[in-house]
Amino acid sequence: MNHEKKVAVVILSWNGKKYLEQFLPSVVQFSSPQLCEIIVADNCSSDGSLEFVKTNYPNIRIIQNTRNGGYAGGYNDALKQVNAKYFVLLNQDVEVTERWVEKVVDVMEADENIAAAQPKLRGFNNREYFEYAGGSGGFLDKMSYAFCRGRLFETIEKDEGQYDDVKEIFWASGACLFVREDVYRKAGGLDEDFFAHQEEIDLCWRINSMNYKIVCVPQSVLYHVGGGSLSYGNPRKTYLNFRNNLMMMFKNLPANILVWKLFLRMILDGLAAVNTVIKTKRFEELKAILKAHFSFYAAIPSLLEKRKGITHKSSAKLFNKSIVWGYFVQRKRKFSDF
Repeated sequence: MNHEKKVAVVILSWNGKKYLEQFLPSVVQFSSPQLCEIIVADNCSSDGSLEFVKTNYPNIRIIQNTRNGGYAGGYNDALKQVNAKYFVLLNQDVEVTERWVEKVVDVMEADENIAAAQPKLRGFNNREYFEYAGGSGGFLDKMSYAFCRGRLFETIEKDEGQYDDVKEIFWASGACLFVREDVYRKAGGLDEDFFAHQEEIDLCWRINSMNYKIVCVPQSVLYHVGGGSLSYGNPRKTYLNFRNNLMMMFKNLPANILVWKLFLRMILDGLAAVNTVIKTKRFEELKAILKAHFSFYAAIPSLLEKRKGITHKSSAKLFNKSIVWGYFVQRKRKFSDF
């Protein structure tokens, strides 16, 4: 396949005019036109986003999706129309820095077995600290809880260079996901049933099962606002996170460990729901978790079909410890404590 540019930087936008006004300038400034094509893929916005881009950035390509398929469907729809050796799935609320693309691509070019990668993510509003959604690379523990170098549950570390090595990770953050085009297509893209949240982890799990590597390149630094589409603490976000995590486990875990791990996760989810209600007095969170479980049960027939297309080889790459036990019982607060 002929590639017009080596890297396609694709920003999926949904009613994100304020973010495009704030963050497109850094993307344009620091993305080499010789290397990158910048694309804004619009998910049926109604806030004038498209008009803003057309007026102020006439050289930026626009892909107008015909539906709002969420993060997963939005990117799948847009990327069908994009050719490049590397896709960069970049959130609309991210500030990039000098040579952010080159630093990651150079590492991927040096090893053809690296299929996906992410830069180091810091918080936009708390710039000395890692960002919740990706830190310096993502992992799954033995119960498939997602965590990062630099973030365990709600505890976020200050970035003091402690995770500045290029390291193989289990998942790369969807806030800024570099992925080879051929691998993205071979893996089947993002699972649109997820809509949003953890779909990039599910994709990375499949990439791991295909015997590719995923890395974090901390020399490339980005600043992420986070919660741009769904704010933290939103019951909709809680629902998607709990449902999608169960769906991801069902799809990707080897059969010999699937049943008992799912059973334990359901118990832990119940405890998490009770703890949330006790701490916040917000019964909306409990309702969201219950809804997530019933939605997962209803999805099992389709998930069984999806399992047939996955070679379940990647369980050895899971973090063979429980961050739940380490965090809540042993009081460990840093990735390096494990």
